[in-house]
Amino acid sequence: MSLSPRHSAASSSDDSAIFSLLQSELDHMPRRDYVLRCRDRSIDVTARHDSINWILKVHAHYNFKPVTASLSVNYFDRFLSSNFLPRRNGWPFQLLSVACLSLAAKMEEPQVPLLLDLQIFEPQYVFEPKTVQRMELWVMSILNWRLRAVTPFDFLHHFISDLPSSSAADGGDCDSDGDDCHLLFSISSDLILSTTRVIDFLGFRPSAIAAAAVLCAAGERLDSPAVCGHFLTADRVEMVRSCHQLMEEYVIDTCPLGLRKQRNEEAEQPAPPSPVGVLDAAACGSCDTRLDNLGSTSHEPAAPSAEPQTKRLRSSAPDVQEQ
Repeated sequence: MSLSPRHSAASSSDDSAIFSLLQSELDHMPRRDYVLRCRDRSIDVTARHDSINWILKVHAHYNFKPVTASLSVNYFDRFLSSNFLPRRNGWPFQLLSVACLSLAAKMEEPQVPLLLDLQIFEPQYVFEPKTVQRMELWVMSILNWRLRAVTPFDFLHHFISDLPSSSAADGGDCDSDGDDCHLLFSISSDLILSTTRVIDFLGFRPSAIAAAAVLCAAGERLDSPAVCGHFLTADRVEMVRSCHQLMEEYVIDTCPLGLRKQRNEEAEQPAPPSPVGVLDAAACGSCDTRLDNLGSTSHEPAAPSAEPQTKRLRSSAPDVQEQ
């Protein structure tokens, strides 16, 4: 999204920072075929949806920043776009969810709950801290240690201040504008977090999602000459228009939980190996940023453990405990 000229040194500096984010945002998105793999069920979209619901619930419980949830889902999808997790059993996706939320909280929150305290809302499994920490290492290595990802929240304040209706457009400061800007930011944030559940939004850049959310929250029309001329330039209007339309259709007019009707009807698959087995299969070479054997640039599944799955009760499980 290109930006219109601004009229102050501070604005020029802001524009430069936004331009830098625009140039790098594609580097922090899932692989390009990820949406297609979700649609053809190569990715378990039901497990993904349930995982994101859990992340958002825990995020709300601890009153984390909106960007923490956005980062968590970003890590989650980027990991899945480059790796394989066993299907039909809940713990692999649950372990990934805990690890991604923990990493995002460490990046953004001044205080982070203990790993055991993070696992709330009656999860089917409770993972020992050492197991979650090993998963965190695996996630970080697959992401090439790029945890400072570009999300829609990097653009939100700028786009709010760039609205024609904003006082900041006339030289004011939206951050000090009081309740109106705070409300606009809050509604836009809620819209952005709601899009994380819907796979169709995975194909849009963070900047497009941020722009569409602000326009929806502000009630601005995309066909308004003022909006197209000041807020967006022609080369990105169509992208934001499509995102805006999807946002109105999926996030505002319908319940995202409708995605649950997409639960797949595939036959039960054999249960995957235990978390320890999968992480061992990842070579705990998770400390090796190359991880050639994990297929960080291919969709080949990581080699599963040869050991059979072992289910343990809470009283005896050193690494994973079944509720």
